[in-house]
Amino acid sequence: MIEHIDHVNLVVQDMDAMTAFYRDLLGMRQTKDLTISGDWIDEVTGLAAVEADVVYLKASSGMRLELIHYRNPTGTRPDDLGRPNTKGLRHFAFRVKDIDEILPLLEKEGIELLSPVWEVPTSQVSYGDVQKRIVYCHDPEGNLLEWCDYK
Repeated sequence: MIEHIDHVNLVVQDMDAMTAFYRDLLGMRQTKDLTISGDWIDEVTGLAAVEADVVYLKASSGMRLELIHYRNPTGTRPDDLGRPNTKGLRHFAFRVKDIDEILPLLEKEGIELLSPVWEVPTSQVSYGDVQKRIVYCHDPEGNLLEWCDYK
Protein backbone atom coordinates (compact mmCIF):
# COMPACT_ATOMS: atom_id res chain seq x y z
CA MET A 1 0.00 0.00 0.00
CA ILE A 2 2.55 2.64 1.08
CA GLU A 3 5.39 3.05 -1.41
CA HIS A 4 7.70 5.29 0.65
CA ILE A 5 7.77 8.54 2.63
CA ASP A 6 7.37 11.33 0.08
CA HIS A 7 8.49 14.25 2.24
CA VAL A 8 8.69 15.66 5.74
CA ASN A 9 7.10 19.06 6.32
CA LEU A 10 8.69 21.44 8.79
CA VAL A 11 6.85 24.67 9.65
CA VAL A 12 9.49 27.33 10.25
CA GLN A 13 9.68 30.80 11.75
CA ASP A 14 12.73 32.04 9.81
CA MET A 15 12.78 30.65 6.27
CA ASP A 16 16.15 32.18 5.36
CA ALA A 17 17.95 30.77 8.41
CA MET A 18 16.39 27.33 8.09
CA THR A 19 17.05 27.13 4.34
CA ALA A 20 20.66 28.13 4.95
CA PHE A 21 21.01 25.44 7.63
CA TYR A 22 19.63 22.55 5.58
CA ARG A 23 20.84 23.67 2.14
CA ASP A 24 24.09 25.55 2.68
CA LEU A 25 25.44 23.85 5.80
CA LEU A 26 24.12 20.32 5.34
CA GLY A 27 24.27 20.16 1.55
CA MET A 28 20.66 19.44 0.66
CA ARG A 29 19.72 20.57 -2.85
CA GLN A 30 16.96 23.17 -3.19
CA THR A 31 14.50 21.98 -5.84
CA LYS A 32 11.63 24.46 -5.49
CA ASP A 33 10.85 27.84 -3.94
CA LEU A 34 7.25 29.01 -4.18
CA THR A 35 4.28 30.65 -2.49
CA ILE A 36 1.00 28.82 -1.97
CA SER A 37 -2.47 30.29 -1.43
CA GLY A 38 -6.05 29.82 -2.52
CA ASP A 39 -9.09 27.70 -1.85
CA TRP A 40 -7.25 24.40 -2.35
CA ILE A 41 -4.76 24.97 0.50
CA ASP A 42 -7.44 26.49 2.75
CA GLU A 43 -9.52 23.32 2.29
CA VAL A 44 -6.59 20.92 2.68
CA THR A 45 -5.31 22.55 5.88
CA GLY A 46 -8.65 23.61 7.37
CA LEU A 47 -7.26 27.15 7.75
CA ALA A 48 -8.59 30.39 6.27
CA ALA A 49 -6.77 32.75 3.89
CA VAL A 50 -3.56 30.72 3.82
CA GLU A 51 -0.50 32.36 2.36
CA ALA A 52 2.75 30.49 2.83
CA ASP A 53 6.25 30.35 1.41
CA VAL A 54 7.57 26.86 0.66
CA VAL A 55 11.09 25.59 -0.05
CA TYR A 56 11.69 21.99 -1.10
CA LEU A 57 15.07 20.45 -0.33
CA LYS A 58 16.35 17.02 -1.34
CA ALA A 59 19.11 14.86 0.02
CA SER A 60 21.36 13.04 -2.43
CA SER A 61 19.06 10.05 -2.01
CA GLY A 62 15.82 9.57 -0.17
CA MET A 63 12.98 11.81 0.84
CA ARG A 64 12.44 15.53 0.43
CA LEU A 65 12.28 18.10 3.19
CA GLU A 66 9.55 20.73 2.80
CA LEU A 67 10.11 23.95 4.74
CA ILE A 68 6.99 26.07 5.03
CA HIS A 69 6.60 29.53 6.53
CA TYR A 70 2.99 30.61 7.07
CA ARG A 71 2.63 34.34 6.50
CA ASN A 72 -1.07 33.91 7.20
CA PRO A 73 -2.38 32.60 9.52
CA THR A 74 0.56 32.55 11.87
CA GLY A 75 0.90 29.58 14.22
CA THR A 76 2.22 28.86 17.67
CA ARG A 77 5.10 26.71 18.85
CA PRO A 78 4.22 23.97 21.38
CA ASP A 79 6.18 23.84 24.65
CA ASP A 80 8.95 21.24 24.87
CA LEU A 81 8.93 20.59 21.12
CA GLY A 82 12.64 19.74 21.15
CA ARG A 83 12.45 17.25 24.03
CA PRO A 84 12.80 13.59 22.99
CA ASN A 85 9.79 12.45 25.07
CA THR A 86 7.26 15.09 23.97
CA LYS A 87 4.20 13.42 22.45
CA GLY A 88 3.74 13.50 18.68
CA LEU A 89 6.21 13.56 15.82
CA ARG A 90 9.48 14.00 17.65
CA HIS A 91 12.49 13.84 15.39
CA PHE A 92 13.67 12.89 11.99
CA ALA A 93 16.90 11.12 11.26
CA PHE A 94 19.51 11.83 8.62
CA ARG A 95 21.63 8.90 7.54
CA VAL A 96 25.15 10.04 6.68
CA LYS A 97 28.20 8.18 5.43
CA ASP A 98 30.20 9.16 8.50
CA ILE A 99 28.93 11.04 11.56
CA ASP A 100 32.47 12.19 12.29
CA GLU A 101 32.40 14.27 9.08
CA ILE A 102 29.21 16.15 10.00
CA LEU A 103 30.24 17.02 13.58
CA PRO A 104 32.72 19.79 12.68
CA LEU A 105 30.10 21.46 10.44
CA LEU A 106 27.57 21.48 13.28
CA GLU A 107 30.14 22.68 15.80
CA LYS A 108 31.22 25.53 13.50
CA GLU A 109 27.61 26.76 13.44
CA GLY A 110 27.28 26.53 17.22
CA ILE A 111 24.97 23.51 17.07
CA GLU A 112 25.39 21.56 20.31
CA LEU A 113 25.08 17.80 20.43
CA LEU A 114 22.84 16.36 23.13
CA SER A 115 25.40 13.63 23.88
CA PRO A 116 28.56 12.10 22.51
CA VAL A 117 28.11 9.82 19.49
CA TRP A 118 26.85 6.46 20.74
CA GLU A 119 27.00 2.99 19.26
CA VAL A 120 23.53 1.44 19.49
CA PRO A 121 23.93 -1.74 21.57
CA THR A 122 23.51 -4.71 19.26
CA SER A 123 22.15 -6.63 22.25
CA GLN A 124 19.09 -4.34 22.11
CA VAL A 125 18.80 -3.41 18.44
CA SER A 126 20.53 -5.45 15.74
CA TYR A 127 21.28 -4.21 12.24
CA GLY A 128 22.81 -7.41 10.92
CA ASP A 129 26.55 -7.20 10.53
CA VAL A 130 26.77 -3.40 10.85
CA GLN A 131 26.99 -1.12 13.87
CA LYS A 132 24.66 1.88 14.03
CA ARG A 133 26.01 5.07 15.58
CA ILE A 134 23.71 7.95 16.54
CA VAL A 135 23.74 11.41 18.04
CA TYR A 136 20.99 14.02 18.50
CA CYS A 137 21.04 17.79 18.14
CA HIS A 138 18.59 20.61 17.49
CA ASP A 139 18.33 22.64 14.31
CA PRO A 140 18.32 26.47 14.57
CA GLU A 141 14.63 26.51 15.57
CA GLY A 142 14.89 23.76 18.17
CA ASN A 143 13.60 20.80 16.14
CA LEU A 144 15.15 17.51 17.20
CA LEU A 145 17.42 15.84 14.63
CA GLU A 146 19.13 12.46 14.69
CA TRP A 147 22.33 11.79 12.79
CA CYS A 148 23.17 8.15 12.14
CA ASP A 149 25.67 6.05 10.26
CA TYR A 150 26.11 2.31 9.82
CA LYS A 151 29.61 0.82 9.84
